[in-house]
Amino acid sequence: MFRSNNLTARIFERQIRTPSPGTTIHRARRFYENIVPGSTIYDVECPDHSFRKFTEDGKYLISFSRNHQDLIVYRPTWLTFSCKQEDCYAQDLPPKAKKFESFFTQIYSVPLASASELISTGGAIQGVPSIEKITFHLLRLEDGVVLDERVFCNDYINLAHSMGVFLYDDLLAIVSLRYQHIHILQIRDSGTLVDVRAIGDFCREDDQLFLNSSSQGMSSIEKSVSQHIPVNNAANGPLLEQVPQENPFLSGIKQRLLSFIVREIRNEEEDETMRIQSLKKKFYFHFQDYVDLIIWKVQFLDRHHLLIKFGSVDGAVSRNADNHPAFFAVYNMESTEIIAFYQMSSDKLYLLFEQFCDHFHVASKNSPYMNFISSHSNNIHALEQLRSSKNKATSFSLFVKKVMASLPFNCQSQSPSPYFDQSLFRFDEKLISAADRHRQSTDHPIKFILRRPPHTLKFKIKPGPEAGITDCRTRRISSFLFHPILPLALSVQQSLFLQPAFVNIHFRK
Repeated sequence: MFRSNNLTARIFERQIRTPSPGTTIHRARRFYENIVPGSTIYDVECPDHSFRKFTEDGKYLISFSRNHQDLIVYRPTWLTFSCKQEDCYAQDLPPKAKKFESFFTQIYSVPLASASELISTGGAIQGVPSIEKITFHLLRLEDGVVLDERVFCNDYINLAHSMGVFLYDDLLAIVSLRYQHIHILQIRDSGTLVDVRAIGDFCREDDQLFLNSSSQGMSSIEKSVSQHIPVNNAANGPLLEQVPQENPFLSGIKQRLLSFIVREIRNEEEDETMRIQSLKKKFYFHFQDYVDLIIWKVQFLDRHHLLIKFGSVDGAVSRNADNHPAFFAVYNMESTEIIAFYQMSSDKLYLLFEQFCDHFHVASKNSPYMNFISSHSNNIHALEQLRSSKNKATSFSLFVKKVMASLPFNCQSQSPSPYFDQSLFRFDEKLISAADRHRQSTDHPIKFILRRPPHTLKFKIKPGPEAGITDCRTRRISSFLFHPILPLALSVQQSLFLQPAFVNIHFRK
């Protein structure tokens, strides 16, 4: 590692010293200790848009119009201005440089929703769990051309924080809560969405064909039998209209789940008598509870395995599902088998999560920056924080439930910015972190302190107006958008009453 904290000395040292094998990128990231977004433009003049995030490659800034009907995409550009004084760095920025357009150039604005539709930007959907029309658009970011779309009618897909959708490389998983289907789509290079499989009622592609052929055979047998049964209308009374019966079969995924649970319980005991007792206690007694489970959420673990979260119907539509019991299953899409099943409070699952957290944060092969997000399985400081929280917890079971409530992870929910690398900087994770979510705003600046000696304060991020909030009764929330590569960040502070937001730009001057 570098012997000096001076930027110039580090550049010379990089030229004459070869880093140890496998440490080239980590060593290069240490330059971010010297290059920080320490300057701030408060309440910058900018369009009244809902700024969402930077793309993982840093080429685009995604935003939406306030009426949630237009997609507006910007390209980050670095600040340039002329200065006639000798010490330009000591001078204040000219007024023209303090505008949003000095840092971002609008590429295009695309209307995606009609007058009766809204673009989901991460907020919770209100109303009953049935939406007349949900449309997913496949858009090319380079020029804003809509290449394909997929429409779901009279369905309910949880779009809050993208909970009902997961993208992994070219595979897209969409969870239909209403019909209990997991739709797996593939994004082709040609720009089309192709159905790969639908997991739910059926697991294999020919399951429906097999059941339909079987039901047709049963219908012909029943019809043949009914023709040989004499009908006495006078004795039996008038013919009544037959009420169509519900499907007597459980869904394919539910049958796979129940079969796995039975096999696991049987394998726990070698004695047949004990097996029967264990099945009565652990399976048959809870049989209806297992049958009533529905799919809440799903994520890819790799191209062949899904992590599926099951729970009650009430928990699926609740604003706080953490208070409802839940289960996790690992499903192999190729063999159509459940290969693991855990309760939410499972110690075994927690140990796997603690040691192999990065396996739950699946990163796209096309996004190398996502491989350097700090977690407690790749960063000693994050692991110490997790174990500290575990030691402070009054109940280990409640602690496990709280930690496991975050699974399955939402895709693209973390920022790969090096300023969230816990081996480089220390900061208050209650106020800011790599996780993409709103936080309670504070008047105090958020400090980023060097993790290594001399542990000096490198820069501060302060959302909201420079003078602070005058009306303390108004509750305000803040969100932070960090560029994945450049020393550039946006802090957006807004109230809950749709007042104009305060947008600050943090950059290296």
